[in-house]
Amino acid sequence: MTSAPAVLITGCSTGIGHATAARLAASGRWQVWATARNPETLAGLAEAGAITRRLDTTDEASMTAVAEEIGEVHALVNNAGYGEYGPVEELPADSLRRCFETNVVGPTRLCQLVLPGMRARGEGRIVFVGSIGGMFTMPAAAGYHLTKYALESLADGLRFEVAPFGVHVSLIQPGLVRTEFGDTAVAAMKRNCDMDGPYADLTGGVAALFGAVFRNPELGVSADDVAERIEAALLAGEPPTREVVADDRTLLDLRSSLDDRGFDAVLRQMQQG
Repeated sequence: MTSAPAVLITGCSTGIGHATAARLAASGRWQVWATARNPETLAGLAEAGAITRRLDTTDEASMTAVAEEIGEVHALVNNAGYGEYGPVEELPADSLRRCFETNVVGPTRLCQLVLPGMRARGEGRIVFVGSIGGMFTMPAAAGYHLTKYALESLADGLRFEVAPFGVHVSLIQPGLVRTEFGDTAVAAMKRNCDMDGPYADLTGGVAALFGAVFRNPELGVSADDVAERIEAALLAGEPPTREVVADDRTLLDLRSSLDDRGFDAVLRQMQQG
């Protein structure tokens, strides 16, 4: 084992997690522990020098096992997450519970596992990968946005609590990221609700919107753009408490400047194309 500081990253199978693990492994500064629910997806990261393990943020045993194997975790990147989509009325309760377990409860538990060591050393870094979706909510997407709002609260509370022990907490808030997220979101919506039911106009419009924006190569930022900001937060002497990573802040600006009905009108226009 190398004496380099250990960084534990969750959700490394694709997207932001994969890009972050690859970037940190290439830097040579870290002992990178790249984890995912399905470790078979991590073969490329293992070849790049990362240590790969199975970690499911809904599975206590897998989280505990990895944390104990690493021993001293100097930095934790809580990236693992997904979204449940569909109108609130039709959203299955079990799906919502699973989403909260994955996106909120699991990351909280990982913080609990690594913080005793960080406090004992008097230093550490915790980065949450949230979303600008923690500041406004798209229709037929409350199942996803609820968890991102919760991460905002988690990061705020934890940041204050652990600051006296030399532990820094950062919340990275990507906007539109050029990944397969849109296709995954639409698949979740079709799984959770009746696309021909009473909300058909809504779900059809949102599905078309997601397909259009996530497949447009001229929109959004890359996963590596977000990974770059995560790396910067891990290395900065005074890391940001939160940072938006987006190529377009229009919706954020509109959310802050409009009242609820005004912003609803903007979303309705987007959904209708």
